[in-house]
Amino acid sequence: MNPILIAVLPLFLGFILDLLIGDPHNWPHPIRLIGNTIDKFEQFFRHFSSKTRGGEFRAGMLMAFCILVLSFFVPAVLLGIAYKIHWIAGVVIETVMCYQILAVKALKTESMNVYKELEKNDLEGARQKVSMIVGRDTENLTEEGIIKAAVETVAENTSDGTVAPMIFMAIGGAPLGFLYKAVNTMDSMIGYKNDKYLYFGRFAAKLDDVLNFIPARLSGMFMIIAALFCGLDFKNAARIYRRDRLNHASPNSAHTEAVCAGALRIQLAGNAYYFGKLYEKKTIGDDTRPVNKEDIILSNRLLYGTAWIALIVCMLGMVVVRWLI
Repeated sequence: MNPILIAVLPLFLGFILDLLIGDPHNWPHPIRLIGNTIDKFEQFFRHFSSKTRGGEFRAGMLMAFCILVLSFFVPAVLLGIAYKIHWIAGVVIETVMCYQILAVKALKTESMNVYKELEKNDLEGARQKVSMIVGRDTENLTEEGIIKAAVETVAENTSDGTVAPMIFMAIGGAPLGFLYKAVNTMDSMIGYKNDKYLYFGRFAAKLDDVLNFIPARLSGMFMIIAALFCGLDFKNAARIYRRDRLNHASPNSAHTEAVCAGALRIQLAGNAYYFGKLYEKKTIGDDTRPVNKEDIILSNRLLYGTAWIALIVCMLGMVVVRWLI
């Protein structure tokens, strides 16, 4: 069997499986297992660490190292055994792993659940649905705030849940994809700048910034191209990207949000409450028109267009590199 085809197939088939199946809530999932492990490890390492700033930082760094080792080597060993048995066994198992790493359909499904509640004029239901996909406080969000939260989540996770994992899988297969998702999951769980996680979660948050630095910028480029093919305002997307791509405390999060805001000709971001505390944040995009629930559909169209472009680029990159080698 052609080794280039064996290398490329799991990513392609995993992507197709993700679009077809998504992430059924009642199915076991390795990313949820990683999340549960982070929760258990946090309790363990906090118990044995000093309560000083340095002690919390070292405990968080050691915990992150253990999570990364497990997240990379467990799938690497499983795949090593599978590929030794037969290349078909290896491709099948790695395809399932790649499928589990990606979150394109799940992101669309969860954001469209918010849309469906807004369609029924059920603001409380929409707040509950959006609370499942955002980290901010949602109990007092207006309809506009709910829509913005959903659109921003789709935009940001176009990189974190789609493009970035593809890039890492293209470089190092499913094991490197799981390592990336472990870092991303740690950041979402302990990467907050509050009293509890300011020092314990700092290493994980900084590592997430480092790993996402290039993928976030590539995601922005891919999304601008996708805006053209999706019939959205790609010129304004490029303009807002150049202007507002750094309008966020994170060096990476605003890149895809800026493109999305420009493509949809709306304004995103701004102040938000987290754990009862108001955080002042810059806005992204121009307030050209009021947001409406249809923007959730448009953001998902942009997500899918970007995902396909990223897949094509990653597969071509894999073919070229292996052909040169």
